[in-house]
Amino acid sequence: MPAVPVPEGDAGQPRRSGSFWGDVLRRLRRNPAAWIGAVVVSLFVLVALLAPVLAPYPELATPGAGLRLPTYLPGPGEVPDFPLGIDRFGGDVLSKLIWGAQASLLIGVASTFFGLLGGMVLGALAGAFGGWVDTLIMRVVDILLSVPHLLLAVSIAAVLGRTPLAVMIAIGVAQVPIFARLLRSSMLQQRESDYVLAARTLGLGTGRITMTHLLPNSVGPVIVQATLTLATAVIDAAALSFLGLGGGRPETAEWGRMLTYAQAELAIAPWLAFLPGICIMIAALGFTLLGEALREAMDPRTRKR
Repeated sequence: MPAVPVPEGDAGQPRRSGSFWGDVLRRLRRNPAAWIGAVVVSLFVLVALLAPVLAPYPELATPGAGLRLPTYLPGPGEVPDFPLGIDRFGGDVLSKLIWGAQASLLIGVASTFFGLLGGMVLGALAGAFGGWVDTLIMRVVDILLSVPHLLLAVSIAAVLGRTPLAVMIAIGVAQVPIFARLLRSSMLQQRESDYVLAARTLGLGTGRITMTHLLPNSVGPVIVQATLTLATAVIDAAALSFLGLGGGRPETAEWGRMLTYAQAELAIAPWLAFLPGICIMIAALGFTLLGEALREAMDPRTRKR
Protein backbone atom coordinates (compact mmCIF):
# COMPACT_ATOMS: atom_id res chain seq x y z
CA MET A 1 0.00 0.00 0.00
CA PRO A 2 1.58 3.32 -1.00
CA ALA A 3 2.55 5.73 1.74
CA VAL A 4 0.39 8.80 2.21
CA PRO A 5 2.45 11.94 1.56
CA VAL A 6 2.84 14.32 4.49
CA PRO A 7 2.02 17.98 3.72
CA GLU A 8 5.04 20.16 4.02
CA GLY A 9 5.31 23.72 5.25
CA ASP A 10 7.14 26.66 3.73
CA ALA A 11 10.53 25.33 4.83
CA GLY A 12 9.98 21.81 3.58
CA GLN A 13 9.15 20.51 7.06
CA PRO A 14 6.05 18.49 7.92
CA ARG A 15 3.20 20.87 8.64
CA ARG A 16 2.28 20.99 12.29
CA SER A 17 -1.29 20.83 13.44
CA GLY A 18 -2.44 22.09 16.80
CA SER A 19 -4.48 24.61 18.65
CA PHE A 20 -4.41 28.34 18.09
CA TRP A 21 -2.61 28.97 21.40
CA GLY A 22 -0.07 26.28 20.59
CA ASP A 23 0.72 28.10 17.35
CA VAL A 24 1.00 31.39 19.28
CA LEU A 25 3.49 29.85 21.70
CA ARG A 26 5.59 28.47 18.85
CA ARG A 27 5.74 31.91 17.22
CA LEU A 28 6.66 33.55 20.51
CA ARG A 29 9.54 31.11 21.01
CA ARG A 30 10.94 32.12 17.62
CA ASN A 31 10.70 35.86 18.33
CA PRO A 32 13.83 37.42 19.94
CA ALA A 33 11.81 40.43 21.13
CA ALA A 34 9.50 38.09 23.02
CA TRP A 35 12.45 36.50 24.81
CA ILE A 36 13.93 39.87 25.75
CA GLY A 37 10.58 41.15 26.99
CA ALA A 38 9.89 37.96 28.93
CA VAL A 39 13.30 38.09 30.64
CA VAL A 40 12.90 41.75 31.59
CA VAL A 41 9.35 41.24 32.89
CA SER A 42 10.36 38.11 34.79
CA LEU A 43 13.24 39.90 36.48
CA PHE A 44 10.98 42.82 37.34
CA VAL A 45 8.36 40.51 38.86
CA LEU A 46 10.97 38.47 40.79
CA VAL A 47 12.57 41.60 42.26
CA ALA A 48 9.14 42.90 43.26
CA LEU A 49 8.06 39.64 44.88
CA LEU A 50 11.38 39.05 46.63
CA ALA A 51 11.86 42.65 47.77
CA PRO A 52 11.80 41.73 51.51
CA VAL A 53 14.65 39.27 50.86
CA LEU A 54 16.70 41.21 48.31
CA ALA A 55 16.53 44.70 49.84
CA PRO A 56 19.43 45.34 52.28
CA TYR A 57 17.25 47.63 54.42
CA PRO A 58 13.52 48.00 55.19
CA GLU A 59 11.44 50.26 52.97
CA LEU A 60 11.24 53.26 55.34
CA ALA A 61 14.67 52.82 56.97
CA THR A 62 17.16 55.72 56.86
CA PRO A 63 20.46 54.06 57.85
CA GLY A 64 22.59 56.73 56.16
CA ALA A 65 21.01 59.75 57.84
CA GLY A 66 24.29 60.57 59.59
CA LEU A 67 26.26 60.69 56.31
CA ARG A 68 24.26 63.35 54.47
CA LEU A 69 25.40 66.95 54.32
CA PRO A 70 23.63 70.05 52.89
CA THR A 71 25.91 70.07 49.85
CA TYR A 72 27.00 66.42 49.68
CA LEU A 73 25.39 63.00 49.44
CA PRO A 74 27.49 59.81 49.13
CA GLY A 75 27.14 58.44 45.62
CA PRO A 76 27.44 54.98 44.06
CA GLY A 77 30.54 53.12 45.23
CA GLU A 78 31.62 55.73 47.80
CA VAL A 79 30.33 53.90 50.89
CA PRO A 80 30.50 50.07 50.97
CA ASP A 81 27.26 49.74 52.93
CA PHE A 82 25.38 51.75 50.29
CA PRO A 83 26.39 50.50 46.80
CA LEU A 84 24.18 53.05 44.98
CA GLY A 85 24.49 55.87 47.50
CA ILE A 86 21.90 57.45 49.77
CA ASP A 87 19.01 59.85 49.17
CA ARG A 88 18.12 63.14 50.86
CA PHE A 89 16.49 61.30 53.79
CA GLY A 90 19.46 58.98 54.38
CA GLY A 91 17.79 55.97 52.80
CA ASP A 92 19.70 53.35 50.84
CA VAL A 93 19.04 53.97 47.13
CA LEU A 94 19.43 50.28 46.22
CA SER A 95 16.80 49.29 48.78
CA LYS A 96 14.48 52.06 47.58
CA LEU A 97 14.75 50.86 43.99
CA ILE A 98 13.96 47.27 44.99
CA TRP A 99 10.98 48.26 47.13
CA GLY A 100 9.91 50.67 44.39
CA ALA A 101 9.65 47.75 41.96
CA GLN A 102 7.12 46.15 44.28
CA ALA A 103 5.04 49.35 44.51
CA SER A 104 5.14 49.91 40.74
CA LEU A 105 4.16 46.31 39.97
CA LEU A 106 1.27 46.40 42.44
CA ILE A 107 -0.11 49.67 41.06
CA GLY A 108 0.41 48.63 37.44
CA VAL A 109 -1.24 45.22 37.76
CA ALA A 110 -4.11 46.40 39.97
CA SER A 111 -4.95 49.42 37.82
CA THR A 112 -4.82 47.35 34.62
CA PHE A 113 -7.10 44.77 36.24
CA PHE A 114 -9.61 47.48 37.18
CA GLY A 115 -9.51 48.92 33.66
CA LEU A 116 -9.74 45.49 32.02
CA LEU A 117 -12.69 44.44 34.17
CA GLY A 118 -14.64 47.65 33.60
CA GLY A 119 -13.82 47.77 29.90
CA MET A 120 -14.81 44.15 29.32
CA VAL A 121 -18.16 44.64 31.05
CA LEU A 122 -19.01 47.70 28.95
CA GLY A 123 -17.61 46.22 25.74
CA ALA A 124 -19.45 42.93 26.23
CA LEU A 125 -22.78 44.67 26.84
CA ALA A 126 -22.34 46.92 23.80
CA GLY A 127 -21.20 44.09 21.53
CA ALA A 128 -23.83 41.59 22.66
CA PHE A 129 -26.98 43.71 22.65
CA GLY A 130 -26.23 46.45 20.13
CA GLY A 131 -28.96 49.00 19.43
CA TRP A 132 -29.58 51.71 22.02
CA VAL A 133 -27.43 49.87 24.58
CA ASP A 134 -24.46 50.02 22.25
CA THR A 135 -25.14 53.68 21.42
CA LEU A 136 -25.42 54.73 25.08
CA ILE A 137 -22.29 52.91 26.20
CA MET A 138 -20.21 54.13 23.28
CA ARG A 139 -21.23 57.75 23.85
CA VAL A 140 -20.04 57.47 27.45
CA VAL A 141 -16.81 55.90 26.21
CA ASP A 142 -16.38 58.69 23.65
CA ILE A 143 -16.74 61.29 26.43
CA LEU A 144 -14.01 59.57 28.43
CA LEU A 145 -11.79 59.35 25.34
CA SER A 146 -12.22 63.07 24.68
CA VAL A 147 -10.24 63.81 27.85
CA PRO A 148 -6.46 63.22 27.63
CA HIS A 149 -5.50 59.96 29.33
CA LEU A 150 -3.14 61.36 31.96
CA LEU A 151 -5.30 64.41 32.64
CA LEU A 152 -8.29 62.14 33.34
CA ALA A 153 -6.20 60.03 35.73
CA VAL A 154 -4.89 63.14 37.52
CA SER A 155 -8.41 64.53 37.92
CA ILE A 156 -9.79 61.28 39.35
CA ALA A 157 -6.85 60.84 41.72
CA ALA A 158 -7.19 64.42 42.95
CA VAL A 159 -10.89 63.88 43.69
CA LEU A 160 -10.48 60.50 45.40
CA GLY A 161 -7.56 61.62 47.59
CA ARG A 162 -3.83 61.12 47.74
CA THR A 163 -3.66 57.37 48.36
CA PRO A 164 -2.21 54.43 46.40
CA LEU A 165 -5.75 53.03 46.00
CA ALA A 166 -6.88 56.31 44.43
CA VAL A 167 -3.99 56.09 41.96
CA MET A 168 -4.95 52.52 41.01
CA ILE A 169 -8.60 53.48 40.46
CA ALA A 170 -7.66 56.62 38.53
CA ILE A 171 -5.36 54.80 36.12
CA GLY A 172 -7.87 51.95 35.77
CA VAL A 173 -10.78 54.27 34.92
CA ALA A 174 -8.62 56.03 32.33
CA GLN A 175 -7.96 52.65 30.69
CA VAL A 176 -11.62 51.51 30.58
CA PRO A 177 -12.45 53.15 27.19
CA ILE A 178 -9.54 51.40 25.49
CA PHE A 179 -10.64 47.92 26.52
CA ALA A 180 -14.35 48.67 25.98
CA ARG A 181 -13.92 49.81 22.38
CA LEU A 182 -11.52 46.98 21.54
CA LEU A 183 -13.77 44.22 22.90
CA ARG A 184 -16.87 45.75 21.29
CA SER A 185 -15.14 45.93 17.91
CA SER A 186 -13.96 42.34 18.16
CA MET A 187 -17.40 41.09 19.19
CA LEU A 188 -19.12 42.95 16.34
CA GLN A 189 -16.82 41.18 13.90
CA GLN A 190 -17.69 37.81 15.44
CA ARG A 191 -21.47 38.40 15.54
CA GLU A 192 -21.84 37.68 11.81
CA SER A 193 -19.71 34.53 11.88
CA ASP A 194 -21.19 31.23 10.75
CA TYR A 195 -20.94 29.61 14.18
CA VAL A 196 -22.91 32.48 15.77
CA LEU A 197 -25.60 32.27 13.09
CA ALA A 198 -25.79 28.51 13.65
CA ALA A 199 -26.18 29.01 17.40
CA ARG A 200 -29.04 31.45 16.82
CA THR A 201 -30.68 29.00 14.46
CA LEU A 202 -30.57 26.37 17.21
CA GLY A 203 -32.45 28.79 19.48
CA LEU A 204 -29.68 29.76 21.89
CA GLY A 205 -30.28 33.00 23.79
CA THR A 206 -28.17 36.15 23.58
CA GLY A 207 -26.59 35.59 26.98
CA ARG A 208 -25.50 32.04 26.22
CA ILE A 209 -24.18 32.93 22.78
CA THR A 210 -22.21 35.80 24.28
CA MET A 211 -20.63 33.79 27.09
CA THR A 212 -19.95 30.56 25.18
CA HIS A 213 -19.18 31.82 21.67
CA LEU A 214 -18.69 35.57 21.24
CA LEU A 215 -16.67 36.44 24.34
CA PRO A 216 -14.16 33.53 24.25
CA ASN A 217 -13.40 34.22 20.57
CA SER A 218 -13.14 37.99 21.01
CA VAL A 219 -11.02 38.28 24.13
CA GLY A 220 -7.64 37.59 22.48
CA PRO A 221 -6.93 41.16 21.29
CA VAL A 222 -8.02 42.47 24.71
CA ILE A 223 -5.46 40.26 26.47
CA VAL A 224 -2.74 41.55 24.16
CA GLN A 225 -3.78 45.14 24.85
CA ALA A 226 -3.71 44.47 28.60
CA THR A 227 -0.08 43.39 28.30
CA LEU A 228 0.78 46.58 26.43
CA THR A 229 -1.23 48.69 28.88
CA LEU A 230 0.85 47.42 31.80
CA ALA A 231 3.75 49.46 30.43
CA THR A 232 1.57 52.57 30.30
CA ALA A 233 0.27 51.87 33.81
CA VAL A 234 3.80 51.76 35.23
CA ILE A 235 4.60 55.10 33.59
CA ASP A 236 1.30 56.66 34.70
CA ALA A 237 1.84 55.48 38.28
CA ALA A 238 5.26 57.13 38.29
CA ALA A 239 3.76 60.30 36.79
CA LEU A 240 1.02 60.56 39.42
CA SER A 241 3.50 59.93 42.23
CA PHE A 242 5.81 62.53 40.68
CA LEU A 243 2.92 65.01 40.87
CA GLY A 244 2.41 64.21 44.54
CA LEU A 245 -0.84 62.22 44.19
CA GLY A 246 0.47 58.89 45.44
CA GLY A 247 0.13 59.63 49.16
CA GLY A 248 2.26 58.01 51.84
CA ARG A 249 5.29 59.30 53.69
CA PRO A 250 8.10 61.15 51.86
CA GLU A 251 10.45 58.22 52.50
CA THR A 252 8.06 55.75 50.85
CA ALA A 253 9.86 53.79 48.13
CA GLU A 254 8.23 54.43 44.76
CA TRP A 255 10.06 55.27 41.55
CA GLY A 256 7.94 58.32 40.71
CA ARG A 257 8.29 59.67 44.24
CA MET A 258 12.05 59.17 44.06
CA LEU A 259 12.11 61.35 40.94
CA THR A 260 10.12 64.03 42.74
CA TYR A 261 12.55 64.37 45.63
CA ALA A 262 15.58 64.01 43.36
CA GLN A 263 14.86 67.39 41.73
CA ALA A 264 16.30 69.33 44.67
CA GLU A 265 19.57 67.34 44.52
CA LEU A 266 20.19 67.28 40.76
CA ALA A 267 23.25 69.51 41.11
CA ILE A 268 24.97 67.36 43.76
CA ALA A 269 23.40 63.91 43.23
CA PRO A 270 22.09 63.43 39.66
CA TRP A 271 22.06 59.65 40.06
CA LEU A 272 19.02 59.99 42.34
CA ALA A 273 17.03 60.91 39.22
CA PHE A 274 18.84 58.71 36.70
CA LEU A 275 18.47 55.41 38.55
CA PRO A 276 14.66 55.37 39.09
CA GLY A 277 14.19 56.82 35.60
CA ILE A 278 16.19 53.94 34.12
CA CYS A 279 14.15 51.42 36.13
CA ILE A 280 10.88 52.89 34.83
CA MET A 281 12.20 52.82 31.26
CA ILE A 282 13.40 49.21 31.43
CA ALA A 283 10.19 47.92 33.05
CA ALA A 284 8.01 49.70 30.48
CA LEU A 285 10.23 48.44 27.65
CA GLY A 286 9.91 44.85 28.86
CA PHE A 287 6.10 44.94 28.93
CA THR A 288 6.03 46.69 25.54
CA LEU A 289 8.29 44.14 23.84
CA LEU A 290 6.33 41.23 25.28
CA GLY A 291 2.99 42.77 24.35
CA GLU A 292 4.07 43.59 20.80
CA ALA A 293 5.44 40.08 20.32
CA LEU A 294 2.18 38.59 21.61
CA ARG A 295 0.14 40.85 19.33
CA GLU A 296 2.25 39.83 16.34
CA ALA A 297 1.91 36.14 17.19
CA MET A 298 -1.87 36.34 17.52
CA ASP A 299 -2.71 38.61 14.59
CA PRO A 300 -2.65 36.68 11.28
CA ARG A 301 -2.37 39.95 9.32
CA THR A 302 0.87 41.11 10.97
CA ARG A 303 2.59 38.09 12.47
CA LYS A 304 5.72 36.82 10.78
CA ARG A 305 5.61 33.61 8.82
